[in-house]
Amino acid sequence: MLAYIVRRLFAVVVMLLVVTLVTLSIFFLIPKLTGSDPAAMFVGKQADPASIEGIRQKLGLDEPILVQFWHFVSGIFVGRDYTGGGDSIHCAAPCFGYSFKTEQDVWTMLVDRIPVTLSMVVGAAVLWLLMGVTTGVVSALKRGTAIDRAAMVTALAGVSLPIYFTAMLAMFLFRTQLGWLDAKYVPFAESPGGWFAGLLLPWVTLAFLYAAMYARLTRATMLEVLGEDYIRTARAKGLPEPVVLGKHAMRSTMTPILTIFGMDLGALVGGAVLTETAFNLSGLGNAAFKAVGDRDLPVILAVTLITAASVVIANLVVDLLYAVIDPRVRLA
Repeated sequence: MLAYIVRRLFAVVVMLLVVTLVTLSIFFLIPKLTGSDPAAMFVGKQADPASIEGIRQKLGLDEPILVQFWHFVSGIFVGRDYTGGGDSIHCAAPCFGYSFKTEQDVWTMLVDRIPVTLSMVVGAAVLWLLMGVTTGVVSALKRGTAIDRAAMVTALAGVSLPIYFTAMLAMFLFRTQLGWLDAKYVPFAESPGGWFAGLLLPWVTLAFLYAAMYARLTRATMLEVLGEDYIRTARAKGLPEPVVLGKHAMRSTMTPILTIFGMDLGALVGGAVLTETAFNLSGLGNAAFKAVGDRDLPVILAVTLITAASVVIANLVVDLLYAVIDPRVRLA
C-alpha cells in the first residue's frame, strides 16, 4: 500500500508539472506566435514600445519557455522577484504572477474566493450523492413501475436542462416570488445559519444536474449487479434482502459512482463557472469567467492549475478508496 501511494504521488507531481508546462506554453508562447504580446496586454492599449519592453523584461517574457517554466514553478513554492526598469517587486509564495487587469497578486485575488467555491461544491456534492444514489437504487428495485418511470423522466429533465436555466428559475420562484431564500455567501464562522441559507439555492441547482446523472448511472449499474450469480447465491442462502443489497450489491454499484464522483468533485473545485456566475457568487469560477473576458492570462492560468491539481488529487483519493469499497481490488 505504501509503495503504491508513493508511486501515485510521484505520478501526481509529474502530471502537474506537465499540465503547468503545457498551460504556460498555451498562454504565453502561442500568443507570441499569433502576433499577440502578453506584455502589451499587461501594460494596456495606450502603452509605448519602451513600456512594453520594460514589462517584458520585468515579467521574464523575453526568456525561453523552459526558463519561464522554472521561474513559475519555483515561484509557487518559494516566491519570485520581478526585476526590471530599475525597480524590483517580490511576489510571496505561492506566486502565480500579477493580474493583467488589476496588477494585483493573483493568489491574493483568489485566496478569498476558494472558501466560496469549496462551500458550494461540498454542499452540492452531499446533496447529489444522497439524491442521485438513492433515486437510482429505488428505481432499479422498482423497475418498470410508475416510480421508476417518474424518477427517470425527472433525471432526464435534470440532465437536459441547462444549469443557468434552472438557476434563473430557482431564483425567480424562491427569491422573487416567494421571498424565502437568497443566494449569497456568508462565512460559516460568522453565521452557520446564514451560510446554509445563502448557499441552499446554488446547492440544489448544482445538485439537480449531477443527481440526475448519478441516478441514471446508479440504476443501470444496480440492475446489472442484481443479475450477477453471487447475488442469486446470496439470496438462495436465505440472506435478508437488506443484507444482499447493502453488503453485496451496493459495493459493486458504488465503484463506478466513486470514479465519476472523484472527477466531478475535483473539476468543480476549480470553479463551477455557470453556477457561480448565475448566482453572482465570488468564487473561482466567477473569477475565471471575468478573467476570460478581460484576457487576464495569469488569473486563468492559476485557476486552470488549481483545477488540474484538484482533479489529480481527487482521483488519487478515489483509487485509494477502491480497496475499501471493493475488496477484489488489489492496490499492490
